[in-house]
Amino acid sequence: MRLGEIAKQLGCELVGDPELEITGVAPIEQAGPTELTFLANPKYAPKVRHSRAGAIIAREPIRDIPIATLVSQNPYLDFARALELFYRPPRPQPGIHPTAVIAPSAEIGEDASIGAYVVIGERVRIGRRAVLYPHVVIYEGAQIGDDFTAHAHAVVREYCRIGNRVTLQNGVVVGGDGFGFARRPDGTHYKIVQAGTVVIEDDVEIQSLSAVDRATIGETRIKRGAKIDNLVQVGHACVVGEDNIICAQVGLAGSTILGKNVLLAGQVGVSGHLTIHDNVVVYAQSGVGGDIEAGAVVAGSPAFDAKQWKRAVTAFPKLPELLKRLRELEHTVEELRSRLKE
Repeated sequence: MRLGEIAKQLGCELVGDPELEITGVAPIEQAGPTELTFLANPKYAPKVRHSRAGAIIAREPIRDIPIATLVSQNPYLDFARALELFYRPPRPQPGIHPTAVIAPSAEIGEDASIGAYVVIGERVRIGRRAVLYPHVVIYEGAQIGDDFTAHAHAVVREYCRIGNRVTLQNGVVVGGDGFGFARRPDGTHYKIVQAGTVVIEDDVEIQSLSAVDRATIGETRIKRGAKIDNLVQVGHACVVGEDNIICAQVGLAGSTILGKNVLLAGQVGVSGHLTIHDNVVVYAQSGVGGDIEAGAVVAGSPAFDAKQWKRAVTAFPKLPELLKRLRELEHTVEELRSRLKE
């Protein structure tokens, strides 16, 4: 594809040869003379000088380097759009594989692709253009909207409700039992029936091996546009807000409420029965034990203001030396007091 055509499709200003043939996209370090790359973070700008890429997407023209530039207000987004010009994931043809087991009362919309060994339970309803890869299981009574994609071994449990354009990557479990047990007088545990459900709104993606537990009563809800990474645990009765980014290995204990545009970096733990308000950022490996006000950026365990946390962790390695000096000062003071008494 010619570079001029790519610029037109992306709506970018082109500084360079519009006739340059582009064969694909690649990272700055690996791109060749017929490939397109991008620069979204200025700290990586020095790498551009050593790149062999034929063209780059950047916020401003690259000066003094023989590389064509697609000038973009959002280079990362436009790079993502450029990827789609060269690669589309394979999509199975519509149809139902002969090994699939579909209950007679299930309703499946037109143009669905149902793969090998898929199991769909009674009174399930799935919208149009669904793609269910091999070994997907949909339990009884689940209700699913249009353009649903479930990759191999994903599971949607009974009576869960899923909106439009939802993607479940491999091994996701939606609606597994919440972790609820009542303690008997003798110390044993009595399982609490998890009678609630899970609701997943439109345009949500949940990545591999993550679990969204059903509520004990009521619902667990993932709101519109939320993106959940691999190996994430969403406990019963949680609410994940609109356009949240939940990174890998995050754990949300039951009844956690997240507002809009919350970002939880990797391995964040949230103790539950609390609210993290809109536009909060929580650094990786933080532990959240209480409510967080809107717009805050926090870090550490227990989590507190990220700027203070950075100062604290900078000071932490110095504590042994500071303690040694403090003890020396205390010893000196004691000696001075003894001399004064004499």
